[in-house]
Amino acid sequence: MSRTVLILREPEIRRLLDPASCRVAVEEAFSAYATGRAALPGVINLDLPERRGEIHVKAGHVREEPSYAVKIVSGFTDNPERGLPATDGMILVFDAETGAPAALLLDHGAITHLRTGAAGAVAAKHLARADARVVGVVGCGEQARYQIEALDLVRPLREVRIWGRRSEKARARAAELASRPGMAERCRFVAVDSVREAVEGADMVVTVTPSREPLVRAEWIARGTHVTAVGSDGPEKRELFPEVLARADRVVADSKEQCLRLGEIHHAVASGVLAEDEVDAELGEITAGITPGRVRDSEITVCDLTGVGVQDVASAALVLERARAQGCGERLPL
Repeated sequence: MSRTVLILREPEIRRLLDPASCRVAVEEAFSAYATGRAALPGVINLDLPERRGEIHVKAGHVREEPSYAVKIVSGFTDNPERGLPATDGMILVFDAETGAPAALLLDHGAITHLRTGAAGAVAAKHLARADARVVGVVGCGEQARYQIEALDLVRPLREVRIWGRRSEKARARAAELASRPGMAERCRFVAVDSVREAVEGADMVVTVTPSREPLVRAEWIARGTHVTAVGSDGPEKRELFPEVLARADRVVADSKEQCLRLGEIHHAVASGVLAEDEVDAELGEITAGITPGRVRDSEITVCDLTGVGVQDVASAALVLERARAQGCGERLPL
C-alpha cells in the first residue's frame, strides 16, 4: 500500500484559512478542551538568548477526530533587520488511526498568527461588553494586526489606539490598518506615545508584546474594561502589573494549568496578589456554557492567553479538510 504526505505552503494555507472560520474552529476547540474531549501535553519552550530567539512546541488531539498535530514555531527578534520575518514555523499533522504522517503545513507561522488572533476574538466575544468599540493595543508587531482584524468580527470597532516601543512602527501599523477596506471606513486608527494613552478610556485592551517587564497599570483600567493578555507565553514574559489581575472582577485562563506556569496569572500568583482559586474559569468552560462569561457591564475582565495546542490542531484540521476538498497541495511519497 503506497503512502503519501500532503505538502501545503503558506500562500495556499492563507487562502484556505480565513479569520472568521478560524475563530469558529478555535472556539469549538476551547470547548472540546474544557469538556475533556481533547488531549493536550505540556508546552516545550526553548530559548536562545544569545540569538534573541525563542522556540515553542505545542501539540494536541481532539478525541474522535481523524488527526493530531504537532506545531513548532519560532520567534527571532533580530530577523527583520536581516530581511527575514520575525516568526517562522510549521505544523506536522498525523493520522490518528495509524500515526502515519498525513500533512506538512509549511505555514511560516501563519496559522499561529491567525489562531492567536482568533482566540483574542473568542475572549472578547464572551467577556467584553456588547457595546465595546474602542480598543487600546499595546504592541505593534504582526500579531497586533491579527488581533484587531479578528476582534472586529465580534465587536465592530470605532477606534483603535496602537502603542509600540518604536513610534515609527506604531505609526506604520496604524497607517497599514487604516488603508484596509472594510474597517477603515468606520474606524479611526491612531498611534499613541504611551501605554497609558492606549489604555485609559478604552473598552478593550489587548497586549501583544514580548515584554519581560510589566507595562499596563491597574489604575489605567476603567470599570467595564476587558483585557486580553497575549504576549506572556513564557515564564519570564509579562505585560500586566499583577494589580491588574487583583483588581479584576473576573480572571479567565485559556489553560489554568499552563497559565500558572507561563502567563500573567503565573506572575500574579507568584507576587501574592492572586490566589490560584481566584482564577474564575477557563475560556473553554465559558464557550461550552459551563460557566457564564461577562455578567455585568461594570465588570473588569482579564483573559490570559498563553496559547494551547488544540487551537493549532483545530486550525490545521480545517486547512487540511479544505485542501483535500479543493485538491490543493503537493503529494509526496513516504
